[in-house]
Amino acid sequence: MALSACMSAKSPLLTSPNGELSVNVFINEEHHVNYQINRFQSPIVLDSKLGLNLNDRDLTNNLALVSKSEISSVNEQYQLFTGKQSKVNYQANQQSYIFQNKDNQQLKITFRISNDGVAFQYQVLENPTSKKSSLVNVIEESTSFAFSQNTKAWLQPIAVAQTGWSNTNPSYEEHYQMGIPVGQKSPSEAGWVFPALFNTQLNTTEENKEIWLAITEAGLNRNFNAARLRAESDNGEYKIGKPMKAEVFTNGALMANGSLPLTSPWRVIAIGDLATVANSTLGTDLAEPQIEIDTSFIKPGIASWSWGLLKDDATIYSIQKDFIDHAADMKWQYTLIDADWDRKIGIEKMKELVAYANTKNVSILVWYNSSGDWNITPYTPKGQLLTSQQREKEFAQLAKIGVKGVKIDFFAGDGQSMINYYHDILQDAAKHKLLVNFHGATLPRGWQRTYPHLLTVEAVKGFEMITFFQENADLEASHSAVLPFTRNLFDPMDFTPTTFNNIPNIVRKTSNAFQLAQTILFTSGIQHIVETPDGMKTVPSFIKAFLQKLPPQWHESTFIKGYPGKLAVFARRYENTWYISGINGENIKKTLMLDLEFLNGSSGQLIYSGKTDREMLNRSITLSRKTRIELNGNDGFVIKVD
Repeated sequence: MALSACMSAKSPLLTSPNGELSVNVFINEEHHVNYQINRFQSPIVLDSKLGLNLNDRDLTNNLALVSKSEISSVNEQYQLFTGKQSKVNYQANQQSYIFQNKDNQQLKITFRISNDGVAFQYQVLENPTSKKSSLVNVIEESTSFAFSQNTKAWLQPIAVAQTGWSNTNPSYEEHYQMGIPVGQKSPSEAGWVFPALFNTQLNTTEENKEIWLAITEAGLNRNFNAARLRAESDNGEYKIGKPMKAEVFTNGALMANGSLPLTSPWRVIAIGDLATVANSTLGTDLAEPQIEIDTSFIKPGIASWSWGLLKDDATIYSIQKDFIDHAADMKWQYTLIDADWDRKIGIEKMKELVAYANTKNVSILVWYNSSGDWNITPYTPKGQLLTSQQREKEFAQLAKIGVKGVKIDFFAGDGQSMINYYHDILQDAAKHKLLVNFHGATLPRGWQRTYPHLLTVEAVKGFEMITFFQENADLEASHSAVLPFTRNLFDPMDFTPTTFNNIPNIVRKTSNAFQLAQTILFTSGIQHIVETPDGMKTVPSFIKAFLQKLPPQWHESTFIKGYPGKLAVFARRYENTWYISGINGENIKKTLMLDLEFLNGSSGQLIYSGKTDREMLNRSITLSRKTRIELNGNDGFVIKVD
């Protein structure tokens, strides 16, 4: 009990390598385990709760600290095939605490603190006196994140399960509530998704009082359900929420379960100024290391795709052949053949398409429906991936004819059994050297590190939703300008961007330069470009040349300027070529002064809007600490620096 008493003093126990961030872990007067995060001496996450409640043990109340580890250093290097950075060096300080309830049942909580944030993870330990492993189920998690009342939030509601077209919700495809006060209830009873972005003002005399925080989770293993934030956040305290009852594989479990020790995902909080958060890699730093896999088949790239604009009727042999020719002409690596290919093309004709694509140096990706009983979607192939035997048959056949990857759609949500299904698919696809793209899916939460053949995931209100509803087209600019700070912050995002022409029955509200900028701004291991072969014939030759050399991945990225929902400007490097991409999320003209000192004196090609939003021009530009860019409303630009 002496250790518990010592902790109540809330003295800083763990600091970041640079000393700016600190974490206090303590037992409060009600005998709950709490934590607080400070920047220097100013609290940025106020006293917040820790703990788990399981079917056979309460690890939230009346806990005593029985031990804590020495502070140790974490230094990891790893490689990514998709995202804003290919080689990552993660450094942090770590300390673990073991708490015990009156029945001698123990909970280990490990904190890691880096220069760009804080993470913590639970582990329910074996009973010290038990002779056999226990099977346990998580009932609820007590974790909370408490903020001062001056904090603002950028949050995406999650749709209620079993709603939407053919009962396909939830799929992380809602618009963000931007700059709302903490405590505002979600419009959906299901809560808010990760990443959740917050801005708070410190009570300090320092000049830099504005702090941004992005909350997510990483290291989501097959025994755990995916988490979210609850709909209600009384007094600015956000609590971990759980999936809805229907978010499961047929007859599967909803909540985390397994034998002891049972380990949770990391709860991750990126912290700092907007640049620090925007550049952070914590979402993969805390993910599980890469599985043992031959990575030689993993090739990021650009794909042509008919369904984005032409929809179901285009999934026929002749049109898919045209899109293979389109990919070859654009020097892109892939063509995606979407839903109903099995009925409209068939496996024998698919063999012919794959063989034809090979002669053009183009690889084929094909679509699958994940569904069992959890929705009523009509598209096929459906129900062919539900068991290991089915996956073995399908994946072996695809690999045999030369298909390089699968796009798998319409998952049921975030229950533990559904998360287990994702892991099963990824492991079986790796055996057959197939790339994976999940759609109608959950946030990947760093899985692209663990499973490097997972190159992209939708989990966003992307371009296809713009083609369905005018409201989505009206909000495209602001929605796109929040995504680099939220959905696309840590994980690859298959937004499927970029058309330069009309969308049937929809009035586009963004410029062509905006559309071009999305190809650089949004990171995805396979970037599906929706513009059609006929549409590409309408663009200037310099635009076609630009798109013919789109990088397949990024080796380095850095935030330049922006504000979530209003402006996003990032620089990204592939090999020795830098691209600076920016979009204006508001329908007002802006003059930007960009600090490009790291490219000072370099000459680049600027692509920008002309007199109309459909006109694109290019000119040479010399970069400096004060590079001036003019943007119209809902406009964008790209600079390429060889």
